[in-house]
Amino acid sequence: QVQLVESGGGLVQPGRSLRLSCAASGSTLSINTMGWYRQAPGKQRESVACIGSTGATFYADSVKGRFTISRDAAKTTVSLQMNSLTPEDTAVYYCYIGRWFAVDYWGQGTQVTVSS
Repeated sequence: QVQLVESGGGLVQPGRSLRLSCAASGSTLSINTMGWYRQAPGKQRESVACIGSTGATFYADSVKGRFTISRDAAKTTVSLQMNSLTPEDTAVYYCYIGRWFAVDYWGQGTQVTVSS
């Protein structure tokens, strides 16, 4: 079993930045991919970014050039640096671990609201 605890969400003005973090605990030796999905009101959950055990990364087209995903050396904490935020980035952001886009465990979700 793995537990995921997210932090860093909140309310931010358009154009500003926010950093999300997610710490894994429990059976962390088997962790491969860590990443983030998000779900906006009335929309399906979508993949935002992920990072594999080799450091390979994926970004959704909508966040490329604005978001950066990183992972600590122990590979148990993943962060998402979000720059140049727009109202379209408003969503609940969910941390996950798994194998690329296949999710084994979800975090509880953290709200990100971009509004003036």
